[in-house]
Amino acid sequence: MAYSNRIIVAGGGAAGMMAAITAARAGAHVLLLEPNEKVGRKLYITGKGRCNVTNNCARDELLAAIPRNSRFLYSAFHRFSPQDVMSFFEGLGVPLKTERGNRVFPCSDKAADIVDALFFELRRQGVELCRDRVTGLIKENEVLTGVTTENEGEIIYCQGIVLATGGMSYPRTGSTGDGYRLAQMAGHRIVPIRGSLVPLESDDPCCACLQGLSLRNVELRVKDQKGKTIFREQGELLFTHFGLSGPLVLSASAHMDFSKAQYTAHIDLKPALDEQKLDARLLRDFSERANQDYANALGGLVPRSMVPVLVQRTGVAGDTKVHDIRKGDRRRLLEALKDFTVSLSGPRPVAEAVVTSGGVAVGEVDPKNMSSKKAAGLYFAGELLDVDGYTGGFNLQIAWSTGYAAGLAAAERAKN
Repeated sequence: MAYSNRIIVAGGGAAGMMAAITAARAGAHVLLLEPNEKVGRKLYITGKGRCNVTNNCARDELLAAIPRNSRFLYSAFHRFSPQDVMSFFEGLGVPLKTERGNRVFPCSDKAADIVDALFFELRRQGVELCRDRVTGLIKENEVLTGVTTENEGEIIYCQGIVLATGGMSYPRTGSTGDGYRLAQMAGHRIVPIRGSLVPLESDDPCCACLQGLSLRNVELRVKDQKGKTIFREQGELLFTHFGLSGPLVLSASAHMDFSKAQYTAHIDLKPALDEQKLDARLLRDFSERANQDYANALGGLVPRSMVPVLVQRTGVAGDTKVHDIRKGDRRRLLEALKDFTVSLSGPRPVAEAVVTSGGVAVGEVDPKNMSSKKAAGLYFAGELLDVDGYTGGFNLQIAWSTGYAAGLAAAERAKN
């Protein structure tokens, strides 16, 4: 039972490292248990290897970017805001920059700089790193007093335990769902797990035909079976052999629950033109290409790989001369360009998701300090909780804020 003020942090990702650093700075002796050889494995691949550290926005905008249980994070965001996160990393010697959409990245565009800064701060603060996995929680009279681990095979006693083991996305980085089982051992309810910020599957044959096609500056609307628009935004998407992916689709997926509804994607290929202006564009193009085949004339409107799909959807033979195109044919083309529909059948597996939706029910966690309402001495941080955000640095902000709150509270408990 060495170290009367020992805190154990399970998980060396963003939330776990922040919790460990915060607790150590507050005077606790911290043991960080991470099964991977290196800490921060998932951080290396965030933001396409650039690490979108946070989003440089006000708290109300931050809360608006959290589709589920955002109010639970109000206190955590107040205590450790995006601006605090930026100051934290710049204080560790990592210059940051703010890009489109208030996305914050290291000036070097290297996620490794963020991981290195955290690792060296762990060492500076005297955090003890151990390559091991928590397998069980020791509870005495409803108070967490220690853990059992995979390698040690013995109880490690402590005054506080922060579970920051991640969700189920990208399991190769170590997110294997251990934390859900541990939370259940402590009496917590787990909200069913599913992927968020995840590619979407479709049975529409057009997706296989358009596989690999990336569309920029398009508008994506997603409607449910009642015709209600649940997502609308402009940006980039990608056709794949299984359906749709890309930034727009990942963001849209955060609004969707296939267990409760069915959805259809509506893609506006020409969002800069309203129907009247687009029709005028079609008339002009067709006038200039009056003697060409219909299929060849479409090449100036859409990428080549889309032409056969548009020919099929408009019902006009590809070898029809443009001067023979009727008004009704042109109307169908206009509708296909402004409302290219793709039926959606479901999300890809959670292992392919950027983040996990679901997790430890937030009603059983104190929002002020991330402490368990089921077992004294237990704290939660990061993706393990039933909160997740849109793309743009919001999920890492959740990790930093909840990690900070949990680490500080655990250290304060250890002092008493």
